[in-house]
Amino acid sequence: MQRIWYNYYENILKGDKNLNKQEILSKIANEEDKLLVSKMLDKIEFTTKRNSVEHTDFLDMRQRQLLEKILNEIKFTNYIAYGGYKTAERTTIIIYPEKLEEIFKNNRFDYNSVIGIIRIVLPNELKGMYAHRNYLSGIIKIGIKREKVGDIITSLDGADIIVLKDTEKYVVDGLKELTRFSKAQFEIVKLSELKIEEPKTEKISIIIPSMRIDSIVSEAIRTSRAKATEVIKEEKVFINHELVVKGSKEVKTNDLITVRGKGRFKVGEILNSTKKGNLVVEIEKYV
Repeated sequence: MQRIWYNYYENILKGDKNLNKQEILSKIANEEDKLLVSKMLDKIEFTTKRNSVEHTDFLDMRQRQLLEKILNEIKFTNYIAYGGYKTAERTTIIIYPEKLEEIFKNNRFDYNSVIGIIRIVLPNELKGMYAHRNYLSGIIKIGIKREKVGDIITSLDGADIIVLKDTEKYVVDGLKELTRFSKAQFEIVKLSELKIEEPKTEKISIIIPSMRIDSIVSEAIRTSRAKATEVIKEEKVFINHELVVKGSKEVKTNDLITVRGKGRFKVGEILNSTKKGNLVVEIEKYV
């Protein structure tokens, strides 16, 4: 099997990619994942044959991990995951030819050619009233698919919306037509102007039997242990951006836990223990 993965890049150069591509895809059960991987393999072919820079749509953390696993197994290294800023949750994978390797390694590639930033400034009467969901629902309403949009960075004044460059104008034109943004100001800005504010958190204490991830998720999102286990099985939980597949996974102090659709939490210190032997742990919830 390893030889099949390894030969994929060589076979592209020979024009004989289909055999190995089908072998790779046959190992993926989920049809959506299979389509995602197939599109990426096609982009590798375009990059290799045309010496062009290609990129995926925006990926969530699980999708990114899947594609990076495939890239590692086929020994393809000319790529970078990028979402507009260092700690972006949603990223695109940019694939580049060998002749541009030095440009990427020396950070001289202009990422503005791939990613656009739409800045929305709210009128005074609406400042502080819109949250992430207000911007995302507006984007969905105008027919933009979620995979065309990266992180949405909100502030009291409005939001910076990260999008694929080729959808930038369409998104702006569509959002301007929505009633909720009729008095807002829109501006296209460069990545260097992106407003990254320190995230707000609140500290809470939870009582858990152990430092297992299923115990922490259960308390952090206020659900039953059984439901937390389901959420983990649905591949919605990440520790430090790595997908968790087992509820028994041990969590450590300073680990960042992301539960898709429920929020992010940073694990703090064990404060003490109860008479029954349970642990009292402080966690920071991102709000």
